[in-house]
Amino acid sequence: MNAEAVNPASPGPVTPAATGAVAPATPRRKARPRIDLRRLGRAALLGSAARGRLPDAIGHVVEAHRAHHPDADLDPLRRAYVLAESSHRGQTRKSGEPYITHPLAVTLILAELGAETTTLTASLLHDTVEDTEVTLDQVGDQFGAEVRYLVDGVTKLEKVDYGAAAEPETFRKMLLATGNDVRVMSIKLADRLHNMRTLGVMRREKQERIAKVTRDVLIPLAERLGVQALKSELEDLVFAVMHPEEYEHTRELVDENAARADDPLAAVAEEVRKVLREADIPAEVLVRPRHFVSVHRVSRKRGPLGGADFGRLLVLVQEDADCYAVLGELHTCMTPVVSEFKDFIAVPKFNLYQSLHTAVARAQDGQVVEVLIRTHQMHKVAEAGVVALGNPYAPPAEEQTAGDGERADPTRPGWLSRLLDWQRGAPDPDTFWSTLREDLAQDREITVFRPDGGTLGLPEGATCVDAAYAQYGEDAHACMGARVNGRLATMSTVLRDGDTVHLLMGQDPASEPSREWLEHAHTPAARIAIQRRLAAHPQPAPAEAEEASRGPAAGDKFAARPTSVGPAARPASADVLVDPPGATVRLAGCCTPVPPDEITGFAVRGGVVTVHRAQCAVVARMKSGGRAEVGVRWGESTQCRVTLLAESFGRPHLLADLTEAMAVEGAEIVSATVEPPDRQRVRHTYTVLLPDAARLPALMRAMRDVAGVYDVSRAQPQPTGV
Repeated sequence: MNAEAVNPASPGPVTPAATGAVAPATPRRKARPRIDLRRLGRAALLGSAARGRLPDAIGHVVEAHRAHHPDADLDPLRRAYVLAESSHRGQTRKSGEPYITHPLAVTLILAELGAETTTLTASLLHDTVEDTEVTLDQVGDQFGAEVRYLVDGVTKLEKVDYGAAAEPETFRKMLLATGNDVRVMSIKLADRLHNMRTLGVMRREKQERIAKVTRDVLIPLAERLGVQALKSELEDLVFAVMHPEEYEHTRELVDENAARADDPLAAVAEEVRKVLREADIPAEVLVRPRHFVSVHRVSRKRGPLGGADFGRLLVLVQEDADCYAVLGELHTCMTPVVSEFKDFIAVPKFNLYQSLHTAVARAQDGQVVEVLIRTHQMHKVAEAGVVALGNPYAPPAEEQTAGDGERADPTRPGWLSRLLDWQRGAPDPDTFWSTLREDLAQDREITVFRPDGGTLGLPEGATCVDAAYAQYGEDAHACMGARVNGRLATMSTVLRDGDTVHLLMGQDPASEPSREWLEHAHTPAARIAIQRRLAAHPQPAPAEAEEASRGPAAGDKFAARPTSVGPAARPASADVLVDPPGATVRLAGCCTPVPPDEITGFAVRGGVVTVHRAQCAVVARMKSGGRAEVGVRWGESTQCRVTLLAESFGRPHLLADLTEAMAVEGAEIVSATVEPPDRQRVRHTYTVLLPDAARLPALMRAMRDVAGVYDVSRAQPQPTGV
């Protein structure tokens, strides 16, 4: 059976996670009727229910279900309850209540969240196959293949011993069996919530073991499925078990705040209502108390709490556009805290969450009040996540299965899709489990943009390596580099929310990932793909790699040593006018200025004036050293000398093609250096003379057009310390 205990001294209310704290009912919360599990149990055993009539014991379930689905067919619920009650008759929980009270409570939690009838039917039956004589075939015959599938999935979940040595493989099989239908996980989460509510009579050690698994596995799953109502209450229940002293302290803080005569949140809520009424924006403004864990986190972050820290305002509107209208009014009529603004409507979170977040400061005392703005539908999804999305297998029937015979789930969140993809590629159960635990521990996600306008959802701390495998899968082995916000970046570059990432892909399908990438891969997809490739194609030992680097001839690949073409002469004088006239002028090699760059000069040994670009780091260093600037300006001649850097993939004849393209544009190559290839990436440095500085953009375009060249830029000023 499930974790069956219930505290007989204090049977908890069978209510879903509310928006506020779990334990004390503050005056601001609207109390829900208390449901007596013992009474429900007696009704299950003694209540008379005529055939076709709804039993009294499921009246609360029906009421909650009809609130979300007024036209639902209730007959499957009646038949499921009758079967479950007769099957579990005689079984009791550790507290002495009839066992039927447990599936009733689980089903009520899901009904409150808005689950559709099929999910509720399966929830009533979720323990019958495991704990009674009822078989899966009987469930299928009486309730159909969909309910059979869900009950089978939950039964598999019940067999998972999260503390066993075989945990990795068991959990992996569980995901394979249930991952194609998020409703199975929803039932499991509601089941765990009720068991956590009724944990009181278990031994302390067992309470802590169950709470730890709930914290490490099931709460992160609830977060990723978007079921915030379940997640919040589970967090508080785990908090009470794992940290009882801090929990009691937080409870005292909440109680003290509830006893306050004044309520700054209520005052600001009324002010917001007035602002929106005057703006003629229909909206519902609610005070949303924080749950205990949230209060605890805020107190640790901010220190002593003010009244506004115990909750947030929730503004509900009808349309997406109204959300932004509300935001505009609040920021116009109140003092906004701009750093607190987040737009999860334009860029939803990975778990389907959408909302506008902002904060405004009270004029009276400067207290900051956080405000959430969303539509009613967004709020439903924010609270219930995938549970609120209904039946993912609704008609038409042809959309119910994928082409390979697997079940298709159009409501499956992106995280779960990725999870199912990379778990199949994990080389062994331990690797899968360790990467899963790391992934579940990452509770924040960033969004980065592709050049085509698409987006990638990545965990906070992800790098270009992770972006490559998220976009291209195993084809990312051929990735040669990246541009982040238009600038070249290494694969180890850590990405930030809102970055634009352009991945530079090589042409060789047999490319190997660098072993160093494992150090920079944060996502399971990237790490597992790299590990599989390296295991299948071991890289040579360092001595072998050094020998191999000498192998290809220069005609086939670039030489392993820097290759120079032409004399490495110092920059010659150019048509630059200097004050006073007559001094010898030399263009600085560090920044190679060309017309019409802004320039400045400094006198060096021998009376020579060196000309730098004004932005050159050397200029700042010389100024800080007290060196006086010399006035310089461009003359009438348009000839220029410039150093260009080119980045390319290695391929035969690239050097010949590149120098030919430069010659066609009239560039005279003074010197050229080609560095040894690094994972097929080659860096070229060219110093060229152009008869007209105006031809420089055309020259750089021509170089970029050469096949294999992905970037050309002017030599950048060196860092100050160089």
